[in-house]
Amino acid sequence: MNPVAVHRVSFECVSRFSLIHRESGDGFYGRRIVNSRGRNRPIRRQHVVMARLITSADSFEVGRLIGSYGFMNVTSYSGLQSGSDFEYTSDDIGRLKAQDIGEGGVKIRLYEGRISQGPFRGTPIVFKVYPGQRAGGVEADMMAANELNAHSFLQSKSLPANMLLIVGGFETKFGEQWLAFRDGGKDSAADYSRIASEKTTRARSQGVWNPYEKEQMMKRRRNFVIKILQGAMKGLAFMHDNDRLHQSLGPSSIVLNTPAEREAIYLIPRLRDLAFSVDIRLSIPYSPSCLQDGAISGSLSEQLWRRATASGAFTVFEKRAFGIADDIYEAGLLLAYLAFVPFCEAGVMDSLSIQRLLENTFRLDIDAVREYCLADERLEEAVKFLDLGDRAGWELLQAMLNADYRKRPVAEAVLSHRFLNGVY
Repeated sequence: MNPVAVHRVSFECVSRFSLIHRESGDGFYGRRIVNSRGRNRPIRRQHVVMARLITSADSFEVGRLIGSYGFMNVTSYSGLQSGSDFEYTSDDIGRLKAQDIGEGGVKIRLYEGRISQGPFRGTPIVFKVYPGQRAGGVEADMMAANELNAHSFLQSKSLPANMLLIVGGFETKFGEQWLAFRDGGKDSAADYSRIASEKTTRARSQGVWNPYEKEQMMKRRRNFVIKILQGAMKGLAFMHDNDRLHQSLGPSSIVLNTPAEREAIYLIPRLRDLAFSVDIRLSIPYSPSCLQDGAISGSLSEQLWRRATASGAFTVFEKRAFGIADDIYEAGLLLAYLAFVPFCEAGVMDSLSIQRLLENTFRLDIDAVREYCLADERLEEAVKFLDLGDRAGWELLQAMLNADYRKRPVAEAVLSHRFLNGVY
């Protein structure tokens, strides 16, 4: 590794405590992260875990730039339930979730790195760099602090293998927040899907595709995709069990230690991108626990709770159920993405076209979606995949994307579904 030059002067370390507070008197809009003090409450176990995080910039080496990406601003609103028995009015909200999507202003950079000091010296890591307020505004600082909070809290529990591990971080004199994660792989589920679709394109461009080779490749692909889904849902189930929502679940938020389908036995999918994670206990409006601690998470979750209220979720328990169901809906879109993109040629399907097909064209009528896909030979392998076990994939997809949030399964129920367990 050839580490790049890193500024070593005037670093402000990431707080060792998971309860982040800002130096400014304006709540969470100060310039740097400092330790929370003066809280008249028992210290939680998560503080002990956070105290072990590496918060000195001198303990890290920074390598090459891996890439960058931007977060999408998703403005979700509740739509209408389809069917001849419904008369659509502006008040009929809360059943069908649709989304307006635009590119957000926060740009994230990823770097390779390693720990250079201490007992974990040489451990490979990946840096996730949030821009300072000058480039990313207050939102970037809030997202970085929220991601740190979410990981630190979850790591105070019995963290499963399907969650990415944070090892530390620091803040530069320019206000950038550098979060360091254990290297769980460079490829995401989105990267894998792109690679798989390109392989399909190349195979078909060669003319006659040997039927035996095609079937073997598709078997490996089905197995690999199922393992991705299993890992993602295990991570999500762990989060929900600990009253945390993901709120930005998608193919790019799942990192893979290998994108090779022949290495499926070694595959460990891990959830990442917890910048929009929501602490249900602290952020639900009017909850007795909604204290200053939840200000960061609460600011990022306002839209969620507004939609919950519009959907008829008024009590704390109803809002909690709505939040969990909202994550399950995103997981359903993830299932649809992984059922289509890797099994089609490059460019045939992408996340937006799949979402429009499901939500806008067929209004979550999954049987109608299947009939449509049967008529398009380019989607043949995707249909075969979801047809496994007497259409078990379609059955699970319909449940996860149910227009009524109250009827969606919880993560544990998804994990036990026959489609993800090969019980056909």
